[in-house]
Amino acid sequence: MNICFFCASSGAIDQKYFGIAREFAKELVKNNWKLVTGGSKVGLMQELIKTVKELKGESIGVIPQFFFSRQIASEDNTKLIVTKDMAERKKVIIENSDAFVILPGGFGTMDELFEVLTLKQLGQLKKPIIIFNPDNFYDGIIKQFEKFFTDKFSRSQNKQSYFVSDKVQETIEYIANYEHSDLDSYWFDVTKKVFG
Repeated sequence: MNICFFCASSGAIDQKYFGIAREFAKELVKNNWKLVTGGSKVGLMQELIKTVKELKGESIGVIPQFFFSRQIASEDNTKLIVTKDMAERKKVIIENSDAFVILPGGFGTMDELFEVLTLKQLGQLKKPIIIFNPDNFYDGIIKQFEKFFTDKFSRSQNKQSYFVSDKVQETIEYIANYEHSDLDSYWFDVTKKVFG
């Protein structure tokens, strides 16, 4: 399987997050799974890519041309795909991945998270999405999701679109045992003007 990690491109973050990335990289290689990332030589992406390479695993990096031109691509990628822009980058990553793990990150990671969540809500994606939440990093966003459900901006069944964990092994097991269940496609009742 190809496992995508959306994550921080910052190198200034706490070192504990780099430790998490290394732990995940070890599990990928142990399971003979390929790593898929944005392909950059910065932040958690590079830590994942570098560790997978050190352990003789394989990785696929997908990077837009304007980053590639600035020599931001990691030289440790087993395979590198250069796309015309960020939108195509996400499309290629999604098409080439069997699961998505959302590690701590910033605005770019949020963009990627909401892309896959929206596709899954609309029935266009049938792959596992894991929000990895060490030290309650994503509690604010998860709380906002609950607000969506409570105030009927999203159906509560969309909680099934993602899995929240702060344990590496639990995440790996969730991916390995994942079975997709289609959400109700009739997601908005136009007669009542509210979510059901």
